[in-house]
Amino acid sequence: MSKPSDQRLIIVSNRLPVSLKKDGGRWQVQPSSGGLVTALGPVLRNRGGLWIGWPGVPHLPDARQVLERATRGIGYTLVPVSLTEEELSLYYYGFSNEVVWPLFHGLQSLCNYDPDYWTAYQRVNSKFARVVNDHMRPDDYVWIHDYQLMNVAQELRALNARVPIGFFLHIPFPPPDIYHKLPWRRQLLESLLNFDLLGFQTNRHKRNFMQCVRTMIRDVQFYGKGPVSVARFEGREVRVGYFPIGIDYQSFARGAQEPEVEAESKNLKFALRNRTLILGIDRLDYTKGIPYKLDAMRLALKRYPELNHRVTLIQVVVPSRQEIPRYDALKTEIERLVGEINGEFAEPGWVPIQYIYRSLSRNELLAYYRTAEIALITPLDDGMNLVAKEYCAATVDGNGVLILSEFAGAASQLRRGALLVNPYNREAMAEAIYQAYKMDPQERAERMQRLRRNVANSDVFRWVSSFLQAGISQELADFPQQEVDPEVFDEEFWSEII
Repeated sequence: MSKPSDQRLIIVSNRLPVSLKKDGGRWQVQPSSGGLVTALGPVLRNRGGLWIGWPGVPHLPDARQVLERATRGIGYTLVPVSLTEEELSLYYYGFSNEVVWPLFHGLQSLCNYDPDYWTAYQRVNSKFARVVNDHMRPDDYVWIHDYQLMNVAQELRALNARVPIGFFLHIPFPPPDIYHKLPWRRQLLESLLNFDLLGFQTNRHKRNFMQCVRTMIRDVQFYGKGPVSVARFEGREVRVGYFPIGIDYQSFARGAQEPEVEAESKNLKFALRNRTLILGIDRLDYTKGIPYKLDAMRLALKRYPELNHRVTLIQVVVPSRQEIPRYDALKTEIERLVGEINGEFAEPGWVPIQYIYRSLSRNELLAYYRTAEIALITPLDDGMNLVAKEYCAATVDGNGVLILSEFAGAASQLRRGALLVNPYNREAMAEAIYQAYKMDPQERAERMQRLRRNVANSDVFRWVSSFLQAGISQELADFPQQEVDPEVFDEEFWSEII
């Protein structure tokens, strides 16, 4: 079996893996610590690669010099793409987050199909392509990431780029009846077919894409079985596959056992007076279903009085996209619901919901994961949802129950151990909360063991390896079949959970 070659790798994403802040008149560069950076950093160092993206601030003429000074010695080069405030407004906050984001998450009623957004999206994708083209070598492999950059391959082809180009979509891809509402639906599909490899999170998202192509572009043929299929279009072959992204399992499992985290976990248990901790951690976003979750918690407290005084929901909401009015309105709605529920059920010495609106430090996050007996992760739709996997990895004591939305991409991998719920069904969610609370310790341990094994066997390093293997191998047969539970998000999946 052949392995991915050692050709140089170029990663392209909307944001660089660093954040820039001005301190005392000088720019400070803070490296990101997310799973994507952890997984791709060693690959880039080994290949002497590049990471291309927006540096996070507009109008920074000396961004290249600032980044070079601050990241000297990391083993790969950061290349900034300069964006104006107008481009950010129209391309990022506009098309990316007012069109693609709600549409691809099945919330088409929230879309704003402003034609200026599409024009700006094309223009910015062209700008990214020119930067890639300026730094590219003939033997490079270019890997584009996520929904902000779906036109980059087409723009690179217009510049006569001949290198292989892969793309991974971190969010869902919608079915035809939703996708067809996009005014530029055919143009976007044709842009995506300019990539050499298209990667999706789950088989469901892959099949949605293929169905959209079949209904709109008649001369495309698909063939092949397994995780990777092939599309023939205009004399080219495009590989289309699903590659469920993972986390750095060992980092979370080891981190949860560090003395500082263990001490913080004990303090948290003491503060809760040994009540059962139900944990929700979500970014502020309407796709995360936080109001539905809070309504389900209210119903659980009404329907199952024995939960009163015995459980506490800690709901962490991480600030996000505060510049968009809809997100500010969502924050107001969440705070109203928390206040109403606490006002209805709180008694001296106990409030049912503790609400935290901020980012957590790594030790805080790990302590919450380790302490929580129940994780309540119920997005309305999600490409994967790595919080669910992080919770499993950090539950080193094995005493945890994962309640997970059927519509999270992670559900097809974790369905054997999690309690799956429909986030729109508050009665079913309330029942799941009670079921998790009453679950026998042996069943808890067996479920969590199964979950942890699954997460460990499909970590982020395997994800990188499998994508590059599928993108770089000359023969499709070289691509290794997945050994984890198959992502069968179809009739078999639904027959198990209905």
